[in-house]
Formats: sequence, structure tokens, C-alpha cells
Amino acid sequence: METIVSVTVLFLFSRPKSRYCCLYIESDRVRCHGRQVLIQVKCLNDSNRDNVESEPTSVSSGASGPAGISSYSWCAGFGGLGFLETGYLTYLKLTGLDAMCPVGGGSCNDILNSSYAAIYGIPLPLIGMVAYGAAAFLALKLASKDLSFGIDERNGGLILLGTTTSMATASAYFLYILSTQFPDASCSYCLVSVLLSFLLFFTTAKILGSQKIRVEFGLQLCIAAIVFAALSNSYSASAVPPPARFGEKFLPYSPTEIKASSSPLALKLAAHLRSIGAKMYGAFWCSHCLEQKEMFGSEATKLLNYGECYPDGFKIGTPLSQECKEVKIKGFPMWVIKGEVLEGIQEFPELAKASGFEAGEYSGELAQLAKQSAEANMQP
Repeated sequence: METIVSVTVLFLFSRPKSRYCCLYIESDRVRCHGRQVLIQVKCLNDSNRDNVESEPTSVSSGASGPAGISSYSWCAGFGGLGFLETGYLTYLKLTGLDAMCPVGGGSCNDILNSSYAAIYGIPLPLIGMVAYGAAAFLALKLASKDLSFGIDERNGGLILLGTTTSMATASAYFLYILSTQFPDASCSYCLVSVLLSFLLFFTTAKILGSQKIRVEFGLQLCIAAIVFAALSNSYSASAVPPPARFGEKFLPYSPTEIKASSSPLALKLAAHLRSIGAKMYGAFWCSHCLEQKEMFGSEATKLLNYGECYPDGFKIGTPLSQECKEVKIKGFPMWVIKGEVLEGIQEFPELAKASGFEAGEYSGELAQLAKQSAEANMQP
């Protein structure tokens, strides 16, 4: 008579060179023919046992979070919320409308409309919308195991890790900007976006596991450094530190009054600078800009090409005019002469040299001014 049973056996016995040997049978069929028993066994050494015991503790890509929802689905949810928020802010930015700020009042719009709300001229909400959308799309693909372009799950996870790392780095940088440039302001949209970015990063890190994160730490560090450098370079090129003496006070635009009279040299130099397309950029509240204009005098100043960087008034967080952003203003005043940038107050000899001014009868006066400038610079 033949009897068929399904068994699982696990036992240990000593071995000279090993602490144990494990015989492990998983649901193998045992056939009994009289006294003969035919079985299949696996003999595992120490290293194999470690592998078997470690398998239940590994994190799988389909690990579930709260309520039985997969971690990738949570990532997709966070990304979707971020996409909706930044999409709303992008719409407001493109239409010129103000955001409805439940917390923070007017200071919320001050932050959203400041020079820090754009990177290389691109609205920050638009960049955020693309980033959140990409993270949500990739997470959905990973959750459904339906990746495109020949990308496997491992590479898809790495791409998601890189995306969320860049978003978390940018959010940390923006938190620094908020705390240093807008210490008394509040922006609920900014804080929600920061929270969602960090949730995306930590959820992705949980999916991949600490061992994978350690292996890819160099890649993450490289991505974070690139994001940090890009943001720093963009803001240094477009944002001018506001004068602290103004505080939160709004200054309506008012043209500066020049009291000094223009010399013949100033008139001729101003006319020459205008003829070659040279331009001076400044701000109506800038004392150094006023000093530069006083050097030319009231009549000659009217001949200069001048670009005002705050034509609608000034308050901390007010963005530069588009023209001033394009020339990458770093301080006031600033001259652009034949493609060359001259920062700070410029004496007549420097302006004449940079512009190719033919002094003629004013050569002696220019030489005297150059000598005076050199002597002034030598004084302690």
C-alpha cells in the first residue's frame, strides 16, 4: 500500500567543523513503499542559515504602510498633493493674482512674489510642479510594476531616490532663506511644500532600506551639492541684499533730486556714454547711486541711460525689475559698457577708459582726476 504525506522537518546535529547542520524539507512528498522512504533534503551550512534567517527582515519594494497601502502609493499621494499645490501657485504666478493666505496674511504674498520665488528667471512653483509630478508618476509606475523605457525596478527606485533627494535639498535651502531673509513673515504654502518634500524623501528611503541608502550615499551627496550650487548661483545673480535700515517699511518710488550742476566734461562724457549704449543701473533709495549722479550733475544725469531696478517701490522681498534680473545685478550702482560690467561708483577716468572716450581738450582734467583718485586710494 502506498501512502503519500506532506511534511516539513527541521533538526540539528553536531558536526566537527561546524556548530550545527540544518536539514530542512519544505513540503516535500514522502512516498512509503514498504520500508523504503525516498526524501529530498537540503543541508545548510552556517552562512546559508544566516541567509535564510535574514530573508524575513528584508524590506520589499511592495512593503505596505498604514492601512495596508504600499509605500510607493504613499509616495504617489504625497507627490500628487505637491503637484496640486504648486500647480495652483503656478497659475497665480502666470496670471498675476495674489494667493489666498490663510496664515501669514500679506507676508505670504510678499514671499511668493519676492526675487527668491524664481530660479534663473523660471517661477519656483513651476519647477516644483514638474518635480512633484515626476515623483508621483514614477511612484505610481513602481507601485504597479509597469515601468517604461526598459527601466527595471532597481533603476526606477534609484531615479525616485535622486528626485526626492534633490527636492529635500532644495526645501532645506528654502527653509534657510525663510529664516534669514523673512524672519517675521509666514508662508503656509512654503511650509506645506517643504513637509511634502521631506515626506517623499523619507518614504523613498524607507522603501530602499538603510543598506541601499548607504551604498548610494555618494550619489545622493553629489545631487545635493549640485542643487545647492545651482540655487546659490541663481540667487547671487538675481537677488540684492535689502538694506536693513528700511525694516518692513514700504518705500514708494520717487525720482532722486540732483542738486549739483554739470561740468562741461560731465556733459560731454554723459553724451558719449549714451551714444555707445552704456547704461547705469541703480535703485532710487541707493545712496551710492545718488553720489554717482551728483558726480555728473543734474543736466548730465538726464543724458545718461539709467535703469531703475525698483520702479514700483521697495520693501524687503520686492523682486528686481526684469531688466535688472537679466543683467544679473549684484549691487548698486552697476555700469554695463560695451559688454563690460563695472560695479560700484566709477570715477570719470574709469568711465572714459572703459567707453573709449576721446577727451581732447579735457585730457588734462581727466589726468588730474585720475591722479586725485589714485592718491585717495593710497590713503589708509
